[in-house]
Amino acid sequence: MLFYEIIDKFAADAPALIFHDQVTTYGQLRQKITVWAAFLQEQGLQKGERVGLFSRNCSDFVVAYLAVIKAGGVVVPFNYQLAMPEAAFIIKDAGIRLLITQEVLPLEAALTGAGYEGQLRQLVYADLDAGHLERYQVPELKEEDNCTIIYTSGTTGKPKGAMLSHHNLIRNTHDFTRVVKMYPSDVGFCVLPMYHCFAWTVAVTGPLYHGACVVILELYTMAAAVDLIQKYKITQFFGVPTMFKMFLDGAEPEQMKSLRFFISGGAPIPATLCKDFQAKFGKPVEEGYGLSEASPVVTVNPANKVKTGSIGPSLPNVKTSIRSEKDEELAVGVVGELCVQGDNVMLGYLNRPQETAHTMRGGWLHTGDLAYKDEEGYIFIVDRIKDMIIAAGENVYPREIEELLYQHPAVKETAVIGVPDKLRGQAVAAYVVLKEGQEATKAQLRRFLMGKLANYKLPKYFVFLDQLPKNKTGKILKKALRERSIEDVVSRLGRKFPE
Repeated sequence: MLFYEIIDKFAADAPALIFHDQVTTYGQLRQKITVWAAFLQEQGLQKGERVGLFSRNCSDFVVAYLAVIKAGGVVVPFNYQLAMPEAAFIIKDAGIRLLITQEVLPLEAALTGAGYEGQLRQLVYADLDAGHLERYQVPELKEEDNCTIIYTSGTTGKPKGAMLSHHNLIRNTHDFTRVVKMYPSDVGFCVLPMYHCFAWTVAVTGPLYHGACVVILELYTMAAAVDLIQKYKITQFFGVPTMFKMFLDGAEPEQMKSLRFFISGGAPIPATLCKDFQAKFGKPVEEGYGLSEASPVVTVNPANKVKTGSIGPSLPNVKTSIRSEKDEELAVGVVGELCVQGDNVMLGYLNRPQETAHTMRGGWLHTGDLAYKDEEGYIFIVDRIKDMIIAAGENVYPREIEELLYQHPAVKETAVIGVPDKLRGQAVAAYVVLKEGQEATKAQLRRFLMGKLANYKLPKYFVFLDQLPKNKTGKILKKALRERSIEDVVSRLGRKFPE
């Protein structure tokens, strides 16, 4: 099966998408996709040519994404929050000549600076004449062909394009929905940005693969999400930890009663938040894990056996292994690098054979995450390899410290990183946001952690901030903290510093 064919078998009058209260049926969606595919072919799109998609969430995003693939092209979705020079880097790296957008972007200066002047055309969403339909030419495609390129966030340098095939996306959707069940009667909900592989696979492709309807929210606010959940009796929710914290603080169980499950991904979710959420809403938060290179889902907690603090066991047909620095499999309970095999694993990185070979060495996708497995195959993420702090030769995992700090009644949010230290190489620094009306001092937090952690793990610095740097989905940006001195972070983000 080719990726654009996943919607072909459903009744023409069944609702597929709802955006701004406008319903698009499966029949209408199929026609719009084919019309756009024909139009793109008329514009000269060739098989395998890469087309950019720069857009916020909307029905047209779904149409454009599938139309590019149906025309034989490779779609490259962009993070719409990128600055123009960042977008220009991806345009040049992927050799993009055509960009589909909601509105024309001011890219000229950035493209000139990147040495790509005059090589890009922009197409703005539009309703096209159905007469294009008869001019559509079915391209010769195989399941193994690259159909989308997802650019990684670039936290360790320039972003890399993970090339995913039709087979990658379809198998990952199939295997994920064997654990997280979906039905034609479901009403899905896409609140996460569609350019992100997590949102695209689980919140869009999953429901469409099963003939369900997807309600689309352009930009997330908790109030808008709650209103739509009640209005359309939405049954699925996929979000990031910040969204679950907002629900916990601001929503009532009655407002959420239509939801069958809650899935969290994108970032680690504090165990205390999971426990409080289940106590209030009567349903667990099922944490999962994935990465763009794996289409993206690798693991998820099944609803019938959720282990708080775990990302769950592997999906069906996905193999995971905890491996040493020598690339040997480690025993149960031993921390090593989480590695992945399966039909969901990418074809490789675009234009980067050496990085592909390194990431895929030994036939395993090396995730860069430190983890261990328990006796039942449930996986527990310890930290990112790059986030691990080495203080006086000892390994310190920031997430362990963060989980304990979240248990303090005054702590709202925290991020722990390593900072340069002349004596120990690195020292532990904890950035803390306190709950409104609460107080805590460095000494109090240090005493709270003593006895729960080895002394070498105790933070040397506690920095009290009004807010932590985050992206649009609420993920804490540790990179922004690492790149600046403590003093600079405080001056940029503000501080509360009770001694």
